[in-house]
Amino acid sequence: MSAATEAAAIPITVDFSGGLEMLFDNQRRHSVSLPAVDASGKPATIAFLIDHLCRTLMKDPRAELFVLDNHIRPGILVLINDADWELEGEEAYEIQPRDNILFVSTLHGG
Repeated sequence: MSAATEAAAIPITVDFSGGLEMLFDNQRRHSVSLPAVDASGKPATIAFLIDHLCRTLMKDPRAELFVLDNHIRPGILVLINDADWELEGEEAYEIQPRDNILFVSTLHGG
């Protein structure tokens, strides 16, 4: 892999709603510069983004409210450019420049 490939980044917007913003510094919208490839040199996917968000952006230690067994926790809707991620291939979707990824919690405590 060349240095140019390693340095390449994809500009995206990530939004959190439904209470998830509390895990990310109480900020709903984040402009993220995501590495274009993961550690193995494969194109950045939603799965890679989720791991990246947990490692670099999450301020709250309660990662289990966002991920469970290294996957998005059940009860969290994911929209890619306003479309349900199930229509886009879920975690396998390859991130594109200027994508908008929205994570919405539908879980409510009681």
